[in-house]
Amino acid sequence: DKVDEWLVGYMNEFAGKKLQSISKGKVELGDDETSEQIKEQEKTLEPLIKHIKSVLNERVKDVLLTNRLTDSPACVVADEQDMGLEMQRILQAAGQQVPVSKPIFEINPDHALIKRLHDIQDDNQFELWVTMLFEQAVLAEGGQLDNPADFVNRVNRLLVSS
Repeated sequence: DKVDEWLVGYMNEFAGKKLQSISKGKVELGDDETSEQIKEQEKTLEPLIKHIKSVLNERVKDVLLTNRLTDSPACVVADEQDMGLEMQRILQAAGQQVPVSKPIFEINPDHALIKRLHDIQDDNQFELWVTMLFEQAVLAEGGQLDNPADFVNRVNRLLVSS
């Protein structure tokens, strides 16, 4: 919801429970076993993460593994210290200046598309998949793409190659 980020910024607790924005920074889900699993996966997938970072280079602040996703391959979130993406849109719509910040691209290591990405050997195909997953995450978050025509072209190329 559009007011969630604003509300969580002012209201830290409700009914004795600490509130935490799911769209900013690291999310502590309180599961030590899951945290350990993510650490192990980070070691295993470090080459993949570096390769994704090299493709997205200037478009993201960082690429991280996440346990906040279940059905989605990836998401974009704001850094803990940055203004959230929804708040940026609200301020822009009101004609306010918004500080430029890059999102963090988080990938779900258990998703089939991320596992498939790990197996792609061709650099052009890898770049196509990474860009597609990033743009999909931007759209899912409610953002806008710099070039929607390129996005459609990538979707079509991936559909043809499947």
